Amino acid sequence: MNATLSDMLLGCLVMFAVTYATKAVTLLFAKKEIRSAYIRSFLYYLPYSVLAVMVFPTILFCTSSVVSGIVGTAVAMILSFFRKGLLPVSLASIAAVFLTEFLLYVF
Repeated sequence: MNATLSDMLLGCLVMFAVTYATKAVTLLFAKKEIRSAYIRSFLYYLPYSVLAVMVFPTILFCTSSVVSGIVGTAVAMILSFFRKGLLPVSLASIAAVFLTEFLLYVF
């Protein structure tokens, strides 16, 4: 699955629209402060969940093997669980994908 420039721009536009819509709807329709913890958390986490839903399939299918995508994702999740920074998580995930692709190519 190779993403073209128009696909990437469309993805950015959708992410912008969802992020803006959650803020705009809150400002337009909520005359008072929203006190429901459920609605507040829903509006807070909605942009992050949409971003994850849009990015996750690409993570799995952007390499030549789904296995390497899964390995890279697993490494990122494990390091993130242990509260490592963005740079170490990214570099370790890239290294894991590269090593997995190399091992799959050799064997």
